[in-house]
Amino acid sequence: MRVLILGGDGYLGWPTAMNLSALGHNVMVVDNYLRRQIAQQTSSEPLFPNPNLIERCDAFREATGCDIKARIADCSDYRLLEEIIRDFQPEGLVHYAEQPSAPYSMQGFEEARLTLNNNLQVTFNVIWAVLEHAPNCHIVKLGTMGEYGTPNIDIEEGWLDVSHNGRNQKFLYPRQGGSLYHTTKVLDTDLLWFYVRTYGLKVTDLMQGPVYGLYTDESSKDRRLLPNFHYDDIFGTVVNRFIVQAVAGVPMTVYGGGGQTRGYLNLKDTLRCVQLALENPVPSGELRILNQFTEQFSVNELAERVVDAAKGIGINATVNSIPNPRKELESHYYNAKHQNLIEMGLKPTLMSTEVLTEMMETVRSFEQLIVPEKILPRVNWNK
Repeated sequence: MRVLILGGDGYLGWPTAMNLSALGHNVMVVDNYLRRQIAQQTSSEPLFPNPNLIERCDAFREATGCDIKARIADCSDYRLLEEIIRDFQPEGLVHYAEQPSAPYSMQGFEEARLTLNNNLQVTFNVIWAVLEHAPNCHIVKLGTMGEYGTPNIDIEEGWLDVSHNGRNQKFLYPRQGGSLYHTTKVLDTDLLWFYVRTYGLKVTDLMQGPVYGLYTDESSKDRRLLPNFHYDDIFGTVVNRFIVQAVAGVPMTVYGGGGQTRGYLNLKDTLRCVQLALENPVPSGELRILNQFTEQFSVNELAERVVDAAKGIGINATVNSIPNPRKELESHYYNAKHQNLIEMGLKPTLMSTEVLTEMMETVRSFEQLIVPEKILPRVNWNK
């Protein structure tokens, strides 16, 4: 099918583009390098440099013989996005084109404004460009498990059946994001649901947990194809950050008590989940919500896994609890359902010692590029 990927230069966007192209889909990626610019402005550059999007597409073609079309454009410009969707006529659209960092969104007014304006404007533009120019297109939107917060009840897959005063109705599951970034994701879901039920859009909203990993079937072919690997406090996900800290001999920074529990998944599984969503589109007028993770554990349990894996390759990793810069519960109930993607065919890649060791060995080869000052938290929710 024709698949348009917005945010195709990102940690998830670029591997998704390669994966879908290798599977035989006709893929176009769009990006305006916003994440690269913010990373540079905040001294949060990735561990190793990545080619620009055009160079990446060329390298991918050399390595695989497969083609990815690229367009450098700002999706918050409606007329540009409208033109791209009108001309390409996507059958599937994967929407990653948002400012993806919770800490960045909490840094100050300008960062908050950029996050709010960019994320909501792009989602709004996607909705209208699809409605006007590709109404049969299936939108696959990246949400986040962080939309749910940490409620004291089980987290269902997007919806909740409510009984009240003898009546029953199904509602969107209550959401309470822990940062402005997460709150923009909540607003995305509400926007999509409004246009689904009003105009019959076809949408899958993926509530994704923290992702980790470097290698996919495609990125293993050529180091130029590796995704952006951030290890800093602003763009680095916790697993990737802990791996780099272990290799660099920096104690792993556990925020507060370390009981914060989340659902995690390997980068390879992200690609498979997106593929499953695209290849099993919903009918018009349906918003399907899938909780996208494969296993859940606390930050303390995660740190223990990294310590154990590091021992096996001669690294003496240590852990250090520091004051929590975020406003969040550090000990809480957490039981999130995630059976739908399994039923659709997902076979999880679990966080084994071998998976963590492979990541550490790769990070070791870039060890001289690690800047420890980028790891400690620089943004405080409670200032």
